[in-house]
Amino acid sequence: MDGSIIGGLAVVFLAAVITNNILLTRFLGMCSFIAISRSMRNAWYMGLAVVFVTVCTALINYAIYFGVLVEGAPLLQTDLTYLTFIIFIATIAAFVQLVEMVIERFSSRLYNALGIYLPLITVNCAILGVNLFMIEPDMDISLIQSTIYALGSGLGFLLAICLMAGLRSKLEAADVPAPLRGLGITMIITGLMAMAFMGFTGMVQQ
Repeated sequence: MDGSIIGGLAVVFLAAVITNNILLTRFLGMCSFIAISRSMRNAWYMGLAVVFVTVCTALINYAIYFGVLVEGAPLLQTDLTYLTFIIFIATIAAFVQLVEMVIERFSSRLYNALGIYLPLITVNCAILGVNLFMIEPDMDISLIQSTIYALGSGLGFLLAICLMAGLRSKLEAADVPAPLRGLGITMIITGLMAMAFMGFTGMVQQ
């Protein structure tokens, strides 16, 4: 593979993880981010589940969008892009349900560890956001770039939620003022993390 292509993919990946972090710069998926980051174990499992589902649904929805929905698509010539939002949501929900059924059938141990987080992913707007961002006209990215973008976004989610879980565990021994305990200090930390990630803007541009 040409060096410039590899470099371009690296830029897409790093931008998705850091400067365009789906949580800390787009602020999508904040509900699960706040709720699940109370413990490192839960954050780790949730982050891994998000990475897996994000990459898989991005590939599926990319194929559906450019193979069926856009005008002049190989499988259907009619412009059906107005159905993108609904179809993407249905695809994510169906995929998560399928994965949950397969895991429950073949690995009860994995299901007990991960299965409880899979339903939360169905309503995680970060997954849908990644799927929608990859088809924006100004993005104009290929299937490989979409895969790298989805992987980077998922890993960015994993990085952010694990960082938050680590910080919240340290706060248990900290002398936090009573009015700021709980959600208050969590939102302040989220804002500081977002500023820190945005500080890399300009170093990596997509």
